[in-house]
Amino acid sequence: MKKHSVVIAGGGSTFTPEILLMLLSEEERFPLSELKLYDNDAERQAIVGNACAIMMKERAPHIKFSFTTDPKEAFTGVDFVMAHIRVGKYEMRSLDEKIPLKYGCVGQETCGAGGMAYGMRSIGGVLELIDYMEKYSPDAWMLNYSNPAAIVAEACRRLKPNSKVLNICDMPVGIEDYMAVICGLKSRKEMQVRYFGLNHFGWWTSIREKSTGKDLMPILKEHVSKHGYLHPNLDAAHMDEDWRSTYEKAKDTWAISPDFMPNTYFKYYLFPDYVVSHSDIKYTRTDMVRDGREKRVFGECRRITESGTAKDSIFEVGGHATYIVDLACAISNNTNERMLLIVPNNGSIINFDPTAMVEIPCIVGSAGPEPLVMGEIPRFNKGLMEQQVAVEKLVVDAWTEGSYLKMWQAISMSKTVPSVEVAKKILDELIEANKSFWPKLK
Repeated sequence: MKKHSVVIAGGGSTFTPEILLMLLSEEERFPLSELKLYDNDAERQAIVGNACAIMMKERAPHIKFSFTTDPKEAFTGVDFVMAHIRVGKYEMRSLDEKIPLKYGCVGQETCGAGGMAYGMRSIGGVLELIDYMEKYSPDAWMLNYSNPAAIVAEACRRLKPNSKVLNICDMPVGIEDYMAVICGLKSRKEMQVRYFGLNHFGWWTSIREKSTGKDLMPILKEHVSKHGYLHPNLDAAHMDEDWRSTYEKAKDTWAISPDFMPNTYFKYYLFPDYVVSHSDIKYTRTDMVRDGREKRVFGECRRITESGTAKDSIFEVGGHATYIVDLACAISNNTNERMLLIVPNNGSIINFDPTAMVEIPCIVGSAGPEPLVMGEIPRFNKGLMEQQVAVEKLVVDAWTEGSYLKMWQAISMSKTVPSVEVAKKILDELIEANKSFWPKLK
């Protein structure tokens, strides 16, 4: 079996050590010859990279490992680019959350005005990675799971239409893990699903047990109507309270469209008043991550580096990240695996914009994804999607045209923002905060 060379773009991420361990755990089906980390923040990457070097030496000395800030070194001779970048890092994410909250609107990293601000930063960063890949390894594939995936995917469709880039998200994977537990299955891979929507904005229309064809939707509807996606076997007592609330709120987002199972992010679009009333502008999700995950991961990386060994490390395999290996294997081994990807609609949802980047099941092989036809969708769901896809397209318009008006229209159109006047106030403050990252808007 071919051994692959992989670069992780965004090597200084707090998720990198878990992704590295996940790749090592999957060596039997996805063997590596080389693993590289790339980041444009040398200091942050060194913290993670030095620890990862020790982990690799102890666990997989046969795999060549390096980390670098040099694009040529990072992207030369690779088969896959696994991209999870955060342009502006947590400093800007904090402003994405707190500026909208200041005006009584949802402050969240991928939804609403904050998600649009993040999108305006991410477009250029992802396009830069594509350029590096195509310059130094033109036959490589980029597996992009950088947020906000919907806006990034629309920019890729428009500005890099022939590039070998696949946009994918782990949120449906995480929810399907919970569904499997609710249905008494060992793994989400025992289920076959049908799903339609936009990224962070979709519904499962059918969930069946793969081996028997048993319809699992009645079990899920009964459970979710009462408990959301929470379940005693999911050890919710140790779950982050913010995520516990999100999974539980699914019972209310399900009620408005009870034929389908909802993505959890509808909380932000259908209950923005609830979200704002349960938010603390002085301590948002970014603060939780900084005080929790970032301190824990960077602290452990420094400890490994100082001690010179990772044999007693707290790092564990990143479970949800295995979907990235599923995707890489589908391409390299032509497995024709069925996966949810963000792809041009092109008639898969018959009564929806063919140019929209939709999240739907695809059969993935060495030639890339083959989207499945999802048919027609109901008016309520279609109406929500049309509004949201217009928001995403307007953001990309604003980036490509340098248009203040298009960005104002995008924020005004979001279900998370109550008026054009409020949208303008948020936009003006976001422009000031993002002047080092956004193109100049006129």
